[in-house]
Order: sequence, then C-alpha cells, then structure tokens
Amino acid sequence: MKVLVADSMAESGIERLRAEVTVDVRTKLSEQQLIDIIGEYDALVVRSQTQVTANIINAGTKLKVIGRAGVGINNIDVEAATNRGIVVVNVPDGNTLAAAEHTMGMMLALARQIPQANDSLKGGAWDRKKFMGIELCGKVLGLVGIGRIGSEVARRARAFRMEVLAYDPFVSAEQANALDVQLVDLPELIRRADVISIHSPLTRETKGMIGEQELAAMKDGVRIVNCARGGIVDEDCLVAALKSGKVAGAALDVFSQEPVTNHPLFSLPNVVVTPHLGASTYEAQDYNSMAIAEQVLKVLHGQPVENAVNLPMVAPEEWQTLARYLPMAEILGRCFAQSGVRSIDTLHLLFEGELAALPTALLTNTVLKGVLAEVVSEPVNHINAALIAKRRGIKVIESRSSNGSGYRQRMVLKSESEPDRQVGVTLGPAGETRIIDVHGYRLDLVPEQHMILAPHTDKPGIIGKVGSTIGNYGINIAAMQVGRRAVGGPAVMALVLDDAATDEILEQVKAVDGIKDARRVELPESLVKQG
Repeated sequence: MKVLVADSMAESGIERLRAEVTVDVRTKLSEQQLIDIIGEYDALVVRSQTQVTANIINAGTKLKVIGRAGVGINNIDVEAATNRGIVVVNVPDGNTLAAAEHTMGMMLALARQIPQANDSLKGGAWDRKKFMGIELCGKVLGLVGIGRIGSEVARRARAFRMEVLAYDPFVSAEQANALDVQLVDLPELIRRADVISIHSPLTRETKGMIGEQELAAMKDGVRIVNCARGGIVDEDCLVAALKSGKVAGAALDVFSQEPVTNHPLFSLPNVVVTPHLGASTYEAQDYNSMAIAEQVLKVLHGQPVENAVNLPMVAPEEWQTLARYLPMAEILGRCFAQSGVRSIDTLHLLFEGELAALPTALLTNTVLKGVLAEVVSEPVNHINAALIAKRRGIKVIESRSSNGSGYRQRMVLKSESEPDRQVGVTLGPAGETRIIDVHGYRLDLVPEQHMILAPHTDKPGIIGKVGSTIGNYGINIAAMQVGRRAVGGPAVMALVLDDAATDEILEQVKAVDGIKDARRVELPESLVKQG
C-alpha cells in the first residue's frame, strides 16, 4: 500500500508509516498536480496547507483514508470523502497540552509584565518600579469553557492556588467537582473573576460574547487572556476598556482576522500578543504526526479507529432503515441545545412507536451530534459524539415505548436537571421532520433554517406585537405556531423567519409585555433540506 504525505510534518510519523507501507512525501502540490497522482495512493496525509477538494477525492480511486495531522478539517471536503466511502481521521487532542501551557505562559507574562520588562532592559533601562506585577496565588480565575484545554488550564491554575470558576453549560457538576472548579453562570463569572481566560469555540452564540456590557460588568483591573479563537472578545470594545484602565491588561494569541500585523491592540503597553502559537511546540507536532500515522495504518489494516470524523460503515440493510431518521435526530439535538437549556448533566432520550424496535445507537449519536455541534470546537459526528459527551460528563439514558402517543414514531429529548426543558419530533406524511413538542407544549411545525422560540404568557395581542416587532426590522415571518395548555396561561410561540434574527431583534421581542424569553434557533440549510 502507498501513502502520500502532502504537507510537512514531523519525521517521527513518516518513519512510523514507512515501517509498514510505502511513503512518498511531496509537498506544495497544486490541485491539478494532486489530481494527476492521487490515483496511485491508498492514503493521503495533510496538515492545514493542502486543500483536499472533491476533485482530488474523486480522482483518488484507491483512497481508503485521509488523515489530518491536527484538529481542524476545514481543508478537507468530508462530505465528498464520505460519499466515496473514504474514512477521514484527525487528532483532536494533539494540541491540548501545548495550548494549555501557552495560556499559562500568557497569564504569567500578563501578571508580571515580562515582555514589557524584557524590551525595556534590552533597550538600556533598569526600571524596576515601572513593571510592578501581581501574584496569581489567591486570585479568582474565570474560565469561559472547560473542555479539553480549559480543563488542563484549571488543573494548572489550582496548582498556583487560584480559585477557579467556570462557565460551560455543557459540562456536568460532577466533572467540575473532579477539577475542583465551581460552575457558575457567565454574569457571575464576569463579576467575580480577577483573570478571565477564554476556552470556547467560535460559534454564532459565542461571537462577541465578551462585549461592551460584559467588560463594564467586570472588576476594575481585570485581566483577560484569549488563546482560543478570535472574535469571542469584541476587539474594539477591548481596546477602549484597556485605554480607560477598566481592563488592566490583555494577553492574546488569536484575533478576529488572521494573519494580522497591524492592529490598535498592538500599540497598547498593557497588551501581550503572540501570532497564534498555541499549538506550536515540538512535542505537539511530534504527537500529531505519530498519532495520525497510527490512525491511518489502522484504517489501512481494517481496524477500528477512534477519531474518524465522518459516517461509520453501516450494513446496507440497517442503513436503509435508519437513514430516514438521521436528519430528524440531528434537528432534535440542535433545537434542544438552542431552546434555552442552561445546563446538562443527564439527557433522557425517548424512542416511541416504530423507533422503539430499531437499533438506536446511531440515532442517539446523531442526537448528541446535534446537541454538541454548537458548543465544542472540535468536529462532532456520528462516531465521536458519544465520546465527546462522555468526556464532558454528559450521560444519556435511553427509553423505549411501543406507544407513540398518537404518532407512528416520536423522539423526545429532555434534561434531568431541568425537567421542564424538552423537545419532541416526529416524521410527517411526506417523511419531513416536524417539531411537535417544545417544553411540554404541543406544536406542529416544520423546522426551517431561521426560527425563534418564545415562552410567554398567553394574552390577547401578544402575537401581533411580536410580529410587528420583527416586521419593523424588515424580516418576514413565514410560519408561526403557539402551544398552550389553558387560555391565559403559560405558552410557547414558535416563529419561522425568512432571515436570521439579530441580537437586537431578540432583545426587542423579549421587551414585549408577556414574553418571558426569546431564543434564536438556527439550523444548517443542508440539514433542513435533508429533514
């Protein structure tokens, strides 16, 4: 068998491959050059430079596996690979320790003004008073996200005898306790923390999460570290807060636009910056190289792999039965995750009617894929969703009932810690997904790409006020459903919009008398078309 390594990677992984297969290292190839030669190879290994397009994949008539020696797979057309039955593997934990240690280094550099003092002394000045620092011991560290990297930062911060708070709705109290971390909501973390470190993925919900209001609510003299993703902290607002002294300093490894060499932040004396170096250690690159080599060899030898990022191989007869339910399962998970659930310890997943007689492991993983897709930075798929949930301390309890409560098939997902939070779905007459339950209120809604869920008190005129509020922003309401149990009581309004609701629109909807909350629910266009 032959393997093509198309990007530079540590020699250790290449030697591991050569121990069992023939390896060609040919880097900086154009798309056409790859198309011309890929038909000779059983495996392709890349990092971030080579774009593995559908054209390349389709030309790879012998390809069995594509390996990415790192976390991200944005440069690989996973859908094209899946359609061809090619396994795509990556190394989701390869950069964890490097990124955690870089975060601690940035935190220490910020606390003791090490880069500034270094530049001053090398410039000929012996100025000790100018660079007075703070000790981390006894300070309150607020971690926004405690996934792989956040957890490692928490362990190191506790060794510094810091008090550690964490905001992460998708981590269980049990897991937080094991880390000696106190779970809090974001406003409390912002209010109490002396140092805030970001460890969340960049999503629609986290973009601009730390903005003007959040900065204003922080302690005077707070310090901010971001080695996760640019765009989570509003950079313009951060510049203003640093200039005013509200924020004593910031340490940043990531930026909203990269690469960047000219930025208002760079001129501020209380800012430490590095050019996205979180994963740049010899050890991390060596680990990634060795790990991807092992994964590729397992696939070539027909062995199961842990970090496949596309669909598993499913027996044709089983696939024919389950395939029609997969979009419905993912829509269920995504709607549930965006419906206002605040924390998840244990999920209860009910399969009713025809579903109760099916093998449901793939369906459960697909529901988890939907739940986790908005909150983790690593790719989530049908294979690794259960593993990611397990790492985060999320338990799933499945139950079955042949009684479909009047439906031929029904799936209901609810949270044990918030029993009033649940979503239910079924298939309609044409095989389309229909949302039939939101928080215990019965609906009958075909989900679309842009939606709003609004719990409210049922009262005359409230629907018209909400419609007018959204219409004032030039957005059309394509469909609307209200679920209620009694006239004048609690109810849930579900709205389908032609365009996505902005944060401003949501705030205006919340301001309508009787509206208790308003949650944006966004579904990928491709998923809506499948469902």
